[in-house]
Amino acid sequence: MSDIDIKKLLDLEVAKRNCEGEVCEERLDPIMVAHRYKDPTISLICALFAYGNVKQIVKFLNSLDFSLLQKSDDEIREVLKGHYYRFQKSEDVIALFIALKRLSETTTLQEVFKSGYEKNRSVIDGINSLIKTLHVLYPYSSMGYNFLISQVTLKTKGAGALKRWMMFLRWMVREDNIDMGLWSGVDKADLIIPLDTHTFNVSKKLGLLNRKSYDLEAAIELTCKLKEFDKDDPLKYDFALYRIGQEKLAL
Repeated sequence: MSDIDIKKLLDLEVAKRNCEGEVCEERLDPIMVAHRYKDPTISLICALFAYGNVKQIVKFLNSLDFSLLQKSDDEIREVLKGHYYRFQKSEDVIALFIALKRLSETTTLQEVFKSGYEKNRSVIDGINSLIKTLHVLYPYSSMGYNFLISQVTLKTKGAGALKRWMMFLRWMVREDNIDMGLWSGVDKADLIIPLDTHTFNVSKKLGLLNRKSYDLEAAIELTCKLKEFDKDDPLKYDFALYRIGQEKLAL
C-alpha cells in the first residue's frame, strides 16, 4: 500500500472515530472517566492506570473517590487502604493521590510540565519534570509505584515508550470529540504518539514503522512518519490506529 493510500485509509478512519459516540459503554476507553471530570489531575490518574484489560481499568477508575485530592493525607490513607490495581498495592495508589494533592496545593501539572518542555520544546523533558516533582513532593518508592509513574527518561533507544504519559498529553493538548484540550501553550506538533501494542502492530503491518523494538525510539519514528501525513497534528491518527488494532480490522 502506498503512503497516499495509507493516508486516505487513516483519514477516513479518523473522520469515522471522531464522534461523541465513539467512546461509550460498548467501546470502553479510560478517557470516558476523564471526560466526566474534565480535570487534568484526575485525567492523569486515569491515564497512569490505563494498562491491562480496559473493563478492569474503567471499573477501578470508577471505584476511586477523586474528591480525596482535596483531603488530608490521613483521609486519603484511610479511604484508599483497600484499593489496589494489578501491579499497584494500596500504598502505591495512596502515594499517587498524596503527591498529586501536594502538587496542586502550590502549582499545576501544566506549569510543572511546561517548565521542562519550554526549554527545547521537548515533551520528554516536560514529563521528566513531572516525575521528578512527584518524587520530591512525596518521596516514596516501590516496584508498583515506579511502574505507575515511570522513571526519568534520558535515552530513547531501549527506553520505555512512556505510553500512558504520552496519552495523557494527547488528551490535554489536542481538542476534538475524543481529546479534551484542557491545556494551552503546548504545540500539538511536539507530541509523541502513545505507542501501545495495538498501534505498534498496526503501524508495522502498514509499513509506517521499521523499528522492531517496542521503545521510545519507535514511538518517535512513528510520530515522524505521521507528520508526513499531518505535520501540525500527527497524533490525530493515534486513536484510529489504536482502534484498528483493538477491533482487529482487516487492512
